[in-house]
Amino acid sequence: MRAYGFTEIGGPDKQAFLDVPVPQPGRDQLRLRVRAAGVNPGDWRVREGSYGHHGPTVLGWEVAGTVEAVGAGVSEFVVGDEVFGGCPDMVGGWAEQALTIASFTARRPDAVRPEAAAALPVAAATAYDAMNRFGLPEGSTVLVNGAGGGVGVPAVQLAKARGLRVVGVASPAKHELVARFGGIPVAYGAGVEERVRAAAPEGIDAVLDMVGGDALRTIAALLGNRSRLTSLADKPLALELGGFELVRDRSTAVLTELARLVQTNMLDPYVTDIRPLSDAQAAMALVEQGHATGKVVLIP
Repeated sequence: MRAYGFTEIGGPDKQAFLDVPVPQPGRDQLRLRVRAAGVNPGDWRVREGSYGHHGPTVLGWEVAGTVEAVGAGVSEFVVGDEVFGGCPDMVGGWAEQALTIASFTARRPDAVRPEAAAALPVAAATAYDAMNRFGLPEGSTVLVNGAGGGVGVPAVQLAKARGLRVVGVASPAKHELVARFGGIPVAYGAGVEERVRAAAPEGIDAVLDMVGGDALRTIAALLGNRSRLTSLADKPLALELGGFELVRDRSTAVLTELARLVQTNMLDPYVTDIRPLSDAQAAMALVEQGHATGKVVLIP
């Protein structure tokens, strides 16, 4: 079976097309004929060894496709179902066939294209988990630090869908994007505190950070209740500042709700680049170098 991944831990030069066996689903797993697979920053971190995979390893965290085989203990899905979900151990999706975790897989509604569904399990689901954990009442204000990125874009939309006001800190090039999805754009850099206070004079009730470091320290100072602070980029600093480490809810229920929000036009997965699997190297480079302006998706 043709797939794309890496041969050993290292840089982009370790990436390659691989000939691998068709995977067999184990307990709580499904095998899909892949129709679309998402590309994420986590993919190149897997290649660099951050998640314990040493290669040869097929890359890819999230996929949409047709169920071809069902593992032990799975009763919710049958062969032929159109589904989307997360891959076991965060690898395996960039292939003609791939495994998903059945308990982190959902049916794909006809109105949600495979390319859109494949973009949901990582970034959008992470943003959804953060908003759930914040538990803010309608009318509250959440600050998204890194609002123009892969998690930031769905975070802005999911916050708006809950009736929250959103201040989105982003580079000026991303301000139109933040505003398009209902956020109040604010520029990074010196003076950001004053700009945030001007955008939200009533104060900030929660912070979702994708930047870390000094930028996180500065933003955290604007938050009275640090228990509603989390960072995906700098978890130790978030804890030091009184925040929490986000624990992911990798469940069918989360994915089902995200698909519903896409179906009702309350969430745009913002897929801006769809490429064939044969172009996986360029797709990875686009994400790794930070040049992607939205979600990148591969089509086997």
